[in-house]
Amino acid sequence: MTQPAGKTIAPDDRARLDQVFMQVVLDVQAQVQQTQPAQPGNLAAMFHKETVTEALQGCAMLIAGWNQNVVDDAGVIRATKALRALELGDLASRVEKLRQIDEV
Repeated sequence: MTQPAGKTIAPDDRARLDQVFMQVVLDVQAQVQQTQPAQPGNLAAMFHKETVTEALQGCAMLIAGWNQNVVDDAGVIRATKALRALELGDLASRVEKLRQIDEV
Protein backbone atom coordinates (compact mmCIF):
# COMPACT_ATOMS: atom_id res chain seq x y z
CA MET A 1 0.00 0.00 0.00
CA THR A 2 1.34 3.42 -0.89
CA GLN A 3 1.60 6.18 1.64
CA PRO A 4 -0.89 9.04 1.22
CA ALA A 5 0.39 12.38 -0.05
CA GLY A 6 0.59 15.01 2.62
CA LYS A 7 2.66 16.28 5.48
CA THR A 8 4.73 13.63 7.21
CA ILE A 9 4.55 13.70 11.00
CA ALA A 10 7.42 12.39 13.10
CA PRO A 11 6.43 9.32 15.15
CA ASP A 12 7.16 11.15 18.42
CA ASP A 13 4.95 14.07 17.35
CA ARG A 14 2.23 11.69 16.24
CA ALA A 15 2.22 9.96 19.62
CA ARG A 16 2.16 13.31 21.42
CA LEU A 17 -0.56 14.80 19.22
CA ASP A 18 -2.71 11.72 18.66
CA GLN A 19 -5.39 12.74 21.15
CA VAL A 20 -5.68 16.26 19.70
CA PHE A 21 -5.87 15.01 16.11
CA MET A 22 -8.46 12.37 16.90
CA GLN A 23 -10.55 14.82 18.96
CA VAL A 24 -10.80 17.16 15.97
CA VAL A 25 -11.72 14.36 13.56
CA LEU A 26 -14.25 12.76 15.93
CA ASP A 27 -15.82 16.15 16.66
CA VAL A 28 -16.17 16.82 12.93
CA GLN A 29 -17.76 13.41 12.38
CA ALA A 30 -20.24 13.92 15.22
CA GLN A 31 -21.28 17.41 14.11
CA VAL A 32 -21.62 16.40 10.45
CA GLN A 33 -23.92 13.54 11.37
CA GLN A 34 -26.20 15.94 13.25
CA THR A 35 -26.74 18.28 10.30
CA GLN A 36 -30.02 18.49 8.43
CA PRO A 37 -30.75 19.38 4.79
CA ALA A 38 -30.93 23.14 4.23
CA GLN A 39 -34.27 22.82 2.43
CA PRO A 40 -37.17 20.37 2.51
CA GLY A 41 -37.63 17.79 -0.23
CA ASN A 42 -36.09 14.64 -1.61
CA LEU A 43 -33.53 16.38 -3.82
CA ALA A 44 -32.17 18.46 -0.95
CA ALA A 45 -32.05 15.34 1.22
CA MET A 46 -30.14 13.44 -1.46
CA PHE A 47 -27.54 16.18 -1.89
CA HIS A 48 -27.23 16.55 1.88
CA LYS A 49 -26.62 12.82 2.29
CA GLU A 50 -23.95 12.88 -0.43
CA THR A 51 -22.21 15.84 1.19
CA VAL A 52 -22.28 14.22 4.63
CA THR A 53 -20.81 11.07 3.08
CA GLU A 54 -18.03 13.13 1.47
CA ALA A 55 -17.18 14.76 4.80
CA LEU A 56 -17.11 11.40 6.57
CA GLN A 57 -14.96 9.85 3.83
CA GLY A 58 -12.55 12.78 4.15
CA CYS A 59 -12.34 12.09 7.89
CA ALA A 60 -11.69 8.40 7.21
CA MET A 61 -8.87 9.38 4.85
CA LEU A 62 -7.42 11.64 7.55
CA ILE A 63 -7.46 8.80 10.09
CA ALA A 64 -5.92 6.36 7.60
CA GLY A 65 -3.17 8.85 6.80
CA TRP A 66 -2.58 9.63 10.47
CA ASN A 67 -2.06 5.91 11.09
CA GLN A 68 0.79 6.17 8.57
CA ASN A 69 2.22 9.34 10.20
CA VAL A 70 0.80 11.65 7.51
CA VAL A 71 -1.74 14.47 7.48
CA ASP A 72 -3.42 13.41 4.24
CA ASP A 73 -3.86 16.30 1.79
CA ALA A 74 -6.67 14.61 -0.13
CA GLY A 75 -8.52 13.96 3.14
CA VAL A 76 -8.15 17.57 4.22
CA ILE A 77 -9.41 18.83 0.85
CA ARG A 78 -12.32 16.39 0.69
CA ALA A 79 -13.46 17.04 4.24
CA THR A 80 -13.14 20.84 4.09
CA LYS A 81 -14.97 21.09 0.77
CA ALA A 82 -17.88 19.07 2.17
CA LEU A 83 -17.88 20.96 5.48
CA ARG A 84 -18.12 24.29 3.67
CA ALA A 85 -20.97 22.92 1.55
CA LEU A 86 -22.72 22.01 4.81
CA GLU A 87 -22.07 25.59 6.03
CA LEU A 88 -19.70 24.37 8.73
CA GLY A 89 -16.88 26.80 7.99
CA ASP A 90 -15.47 26.74 11.54
CA LEU A 91 -15.04 22.98 11.34
CA ALA A 92 -13.46 23.29 7.90
CA SER A 93 -10.91 25.72 9.35
CA ARG A 94 -10.13 23.30 12.18
CA VAL A 95 -9.51 20.51 9.67
CA GLU A 96 -7.25 22.76 7.58
CA LYS A 97 -5.22 23.61 10.69
CA LEU A 98 -4.40 19.90 11.12
CA ARG A 99 -1.71 20.50 8.46
CA GLN A 100 0.18 22.55 11.08
CA ILE A 101 -0.56 20.29 14.05
CA ASP A 102 3.12 19.58 14.69
CA GLU A 103 4.09 23.26 14.55
CA VAL A 104 2.36 24.16 17.82
